[in-house]
This record gives sequence, structure tokens and C-alpha cells, in this order.
Amino acid sequence: MKQEEIQTLRELIKDIDTAMLTTLSEEGLVSRPMKTQEVEFDGDLWFFTKKETNKYEEISHDQDVNVAYAGKSYVSVRGRAEVVEDINKKKELWSKAYEKIMQTSYDDPNLVLIKVKAEAAEYWETGNLTKKIAFFYKRMTGQSSKSTDVNETIELKK
Repeated sequence: MKQEEIQTLRELIKDIDTAMLTTLSEEGLVSRPMKTQEVEFDGDLWFFTKKETNKYEEISHDQDVNVAYAGKSYVSVRGRAEVVEDINKKKELWSKAYEKIMQTSYDDPNLVLIKVKAEAAEYWETGNLTKKIAFFYKRMTGQSSKSTDVNETIELKK
């Protein structure tokens, strides 16, 4: 993993609390909002969930996921997810706010972490409105959007 690309991605997502996690269900792709854990991004994204959720089952069958962020920039992270049950990691990432939100505690055996190892990310800067409009128009009409130069792709895996 390249430190420069990790730093770029860290800066792009650092102030965005909620991400959209996309998994593959039997019916097709499914996205849902997830609270990003407040840890410095090092190539892995972390989320809490419970075992009785659809996303838990979906990740058990297919580990390819996408995580999307919308804030000052738009970021799409492709990666591989795994379920982590490490009590020490859960305790490290836990905060009192989660007790109310999830109605449990970090030591609940039904509570697990989803670790997404980022493989690549694509991002769009929101500063240039003209380029952004051109990009979306070209995407919607099926034209190549490369000439608008509004997005960048970062490869994170070797």
C-alpha cells in the first residue's frame, strides 16, 4: 500500500461520519448507511454491526464490498470485507454513544466488527462546478467522462 494514496484518502474521508456500505445480496446490490469508526485511516475501514443483520450474512457469502462517502468530495472505496470478533478491537473502537444506538455493549457476543480492507478508491473533487456538471452529463449519456478530469483513481493494493 502506498502511503501517499492512503494519506489522500484519509484527508478526503476524515470528517464524514456516515458512509454507505454496499454488499451483494441474493436479490442484487444493497447499500445502507454505516457509522465510520473514528480511527485514523490506514487502509482499513471499520464498522460495528450485529450478527443477525443481512449485511453480516451477505459478507459471509461475498466479501467484495464498496463504501461510498459524500461530503466536501465524493469518494468510492472498493475493498474486501471480513467479520472481526476480537473483543479487544471492539473495546478499542467502542464509545458510550453506541450503547444507546445499538442497545448493547462492546462485549455482546452478537456484536461484531466489519473490517474493509481498501483495494482502490475513486474520488471526485467538488470545487469546479462546470467540470462536475460535464462529468455527470457525460456519465448519464454514456459518453466517456475522462476528458472532464474531475475524478482520480487510487490503487491501494500491490
